[in-house]
Amino acid sequence: MIKFIPYEVKTGQENMQIDSDLLDYAIENKLEYPIFRLYGWSPACISLGRNQNDSFIDKQFLKDTGIDLVRRLTGGRALLHDNEITYSFICPQVYLKNGENVTKSYIEISQILINKFKKIGIQLDFGGKTKVNTKFDYCMLISTGADLCYEGKKLIGSAQCRKNGYILQHGSILYDYNRILLEKIFHEEVDTNSITSIREINPTLSKEDIINLFSDS
Repeated sequence: MIKFIPYEVKTGQENMQIDSDLLDYAIENKLEYPIFRLYGWSPACISLGRNQNDSFIDKQFLKDTGIDLVRRLTGGRALLHDNEITYSFICPQVYLKNGENVTKSYIEISQILINKFKKIGIQLDFGGKTKVNTKFDYCMLISTGADLCYEGKKLIGSAQCRKNGYILQHGSILYDYNRILLEKIFHEEVDTNSITSIREINPTLSKEDIINLFSDS
């Protein structure tokens, strides 16, 4: 059994609070089953990793362009949440075969995403095959073993946090992206050979098609 929370669009602050509240709810009620949630962002929002330095952010530029700024429960680098679908998966560690092992738990949880996308002919596999360049502030430019790629290009970036024996994993599924806006925010070249989007993989797929993939989770 997986409790599915249907797609909804919220502000960045609301989205991060809901994820935090769901994690606390699972802990307090000692849930034995996972919660799977889908959501979008309005307005667009930068999320910073839990311990990430924000000195690279031009907050006036974000204000002028109507982009929010929020900090995640999870670690990692910054993300621009704009034309994407975000998921969160919460479960007790014991629900997974290898729940205590961070790397193996990523693989188990991400298999849900792999299986869903396979149904529409998108074969995903794990990242981390190339050396991480740590100068990047934009998370999608770094491919790690926690990420899912299509033909070597990163499509889904994920991160985890753990609390009282429970796991929260959430991640961004790029439906589309604005390269020019990303470069203005992160002050670095966005190599389109390293990332991809649903629109690039199959332009006939709508955002609703992707959302509907998970409606029977």
